[in-house]
Parts: sequence; C-alpha cells; structure tokens
Amino acid sequence: MTSKDYPLDLVERVAGSIRDRFLSESSGHDWHHIHRVWTLAHQIAVQEGAHLQIVELGALVHDIADGKFHDGDESVGAHEAERLLIQEGASADVIAPVVEIVATISYKGAGVITEMRTLEGQCVQDADRLDAIGAIGIARCFAYGGHAGRLIHDPDVPPVLHGTAEAYKAARGTSLNHFYEKLFLLKERMNTSCGRSLAEARHQFMEEYVGKFLEEWGDARQTRFFTTL
Repeated sequence: MTSKDYPLDLVERVAGSIRDRFLSESSGHDWHHIHRVWTLAHQIAVQEGAHLQIVELGALVHDIADGKFHDGDESVGAHEAERLLIQEGASADVIAPVVEIVATISYKGAGVITEMRTLEGQCVQDADRLDAIGAIGIARCFAYGGHAGRLIHDPDVPPVLHGTAEAYKAARGTSLNHFYEKLFLLKERMNTSCGRSLAEARHQFMEEYVGKFLEEWGDARQTRFFTTL
C-alpha cells in the first residue's frame, strides 16, 4: 500500500496533535524524536512492503504515554493511543493494530525478548531503536539520563544485563552503563533487513564514541572492564 492509497488527513491530524503535545519535551522523547521515527518507519515500511497507514500512525503514537513517565505503568500508552485514534475518527481495524504496536514496542531488558507479531510493528520498533543509537542516540541517552537524575558515569557501578523486565524497570544505573545494558544490544535485535542495514553504521559510531569516552576518562582499569563486556 502506497501513501496515496489511504486518507492522509487522519495521519496529518494525529501528527498535529502529537506535535503540539511533545514539541517542548526535554528528555529526548520530543516531537523531533517522534518525527524521525515516523520518517524512518515509513522508509523501512516501503522497503519491507508493510501497510503504510498502520506504520505511520504507530510511529506517531508510539511514545504517546511512555510507561517510564507514568510510574512504570506500561498500559497507559495503549490506552492513550486508542483514545486519540477514536477521537480522530480512526476505524476499529486501524486502531487495533496500532494499539498493539504501542503496547509491545518497548525494550524490557537484555534478557527479555520482545517480539513484534506484525510486520508493521517490526517497522516501527526498528525505527524507534534506530533513533536510540548512533549520534542522536548518544545525545538522547545523556539527555534522558540528566532528566532522570542519573550520573554520566561511575567507574564503581558496573553495567547489569537485566534478566527480567522488572529488574530493568527498577534499575538506576549510569548513562554510560545504558550503552551496555541496551544500546549496544539493539543492532542484533532489529527485525527487518532494512533496519539491520541502517543500524550498522550507527552501532559502529557508538562503539567508537564509548571507546573515546573511556580513554578520556583516564581510568585504564575501568576501560579494560567495560570494553571486555
């Protein structure tokens, strides 16, 4: 399905609502993040042959109410997405798959596999994860870390590969640890061939950045510890 095969006014209305809501958000989950995910998801969907309307709407509402900003309640996002889509006049056969994407998109820990059932969900999840890595992903990592009151780095606090969603949600590690606990793992968790291809250069850039970070930090013992994970 091409972008001309479905009514664009619904997508445009949802985009306008999300833009107004998130334009001034400062944790790295702002409108510009959502817009990049929207653009990337569309690019992946075209390559993979996914339903574009579902992908575009899923990308636009994927962060409408992230659980980490709602006391860890993972159900809020799906409810908010459904409410907005109903308000904007989306049909039931559109709402259901979009809400499913929102409910299942989040990363939940190194030891937790979060499989996306639909191709449309895979496209959106890949796009969201692509924006979590690379140059912008690095900036977003530290922006969120500051927002959450996390230290940039503490050599005495090692990264943890969380085995459960509960452990990951409860973790209060440093921003640098987040690279080892999530960001470095995303390249291998891309769902689509397009997502995997786009992830390669971003992943390499992150590895180079963290290597330089540890070099400048100046603790040779710490550098050896982190680079052997």
